Amino acid sequence: MARTQQARSSEGATHTDELLRFAIERATNGEPRPTIVEDVARGLALPQKTIPSKYFYDERGSRLFDAICELGEYYLTRTEQALLDRFAGDLISAAEPTDLIELGSGMSRKTRTLLDAAEQAGLELCYHPFDVCEEALRESGQALTAAYPRLRVHAIVGDYDLDLERLPDGDRRLVAFLGSTLGNFTRPHARDFVDRLGGVLRRGEHFLLGADLVKPIELIEAAYNDSAGITAEFNRNVLHVINRELDANFDPAAFEHLAFFNVEQSQIEAYLRSRRRQRVTVRKLGSSFDFGEGETIHTEISRKFTYQELEELLAGGGFEVRRWYTPADDSFALALAEKTGN
Repeated sequence: MARTQQARSSEGATHTDELLRFAIERATNGEPRPTIVEDVARGLALPQKTIPSKYFYDERGSRLFDAICELGEYYLTRTEQALLDRFAGDLISAAEPTDLIELGSGMSRKTRTLLDAAEQAGLELCYHPFDVCEEALRESGQALTAAYPRLRVHAIVGDYDLDLERLPDGDRRLVAFLGSTLGNFTRPHARDFVDRLGGVLRRGEHFLLGADLVKPIELIEAAYNDSAGITAEFNRNVLHVINRELDANFDPAAFEHLAFFNVEQSQIEAYLRSRRRQRVTVRKLGSSFDFGEGETIHTEISRKFTYQELEELLAGGGFEVRRWYTPADDSFALALAEKTGN
């Protein structure tokens, strides 16, 4: 009996310790946030109809994206993960962070590679996942504190773009922005984002950026037009979200997935193309929208970079690239940049 009580006491103490090492807070800069009502009303009224790609990611959309990451055609996730597996020790040694901040952390799957490297280097980290999904932050944070006995997790619920100036402080911060998410920003947006980040970090702190590189068009287009049709279903999922959230009557099957590489802009462009003439009613907007056959809704871009573009982009924010981590085929890059300028 005594042994059983002692075991239960030990388990309780361990669980309490995990809770003490996990904290979560909401970030806000006090500005009003655009809502799905405003975004959809504005986007569908434009000559080129558009819906922000952030509305892909409800529970169903997140599952579909996880499935995309397992596809043979979708090289981005596995290539970036392979680079992290190979070079995490080197980049942790170069940055020597006390605080790791991950923008758009999701379930923090790739983060474990960096945490393993920090643990092997004897560093005691505080990990700050920054994401809009509170449920994902709680689930991943609690899993990480259970897996890493010395790790502290301070999660932030917020939009890392709108709330960038609310990054947590630390002695030596390493900000990770992985998955080539910066490629979803237009050029002006990307420049503004990096410049603002440079205004937040201090000299000697580091920025780890994952970016997809320019490569043969057929490889790029295949990644966004998989043979199983999962990317197409992911793209159409935004219509399911609008139907549910705004009481609309989109027929997702009446729209086909279209994704192609715009050579001049060096970016994948994704659309939903109407298969026929149709009228869609969005009841929460009190509006109806007409679609001609072949008319499109723009849903996403994914820009592809050169080394020179990335160096110039980072330099604008006062960063200097200290390490490039790339595969043999130069298909993707991890750039470890240090804040050196004002």
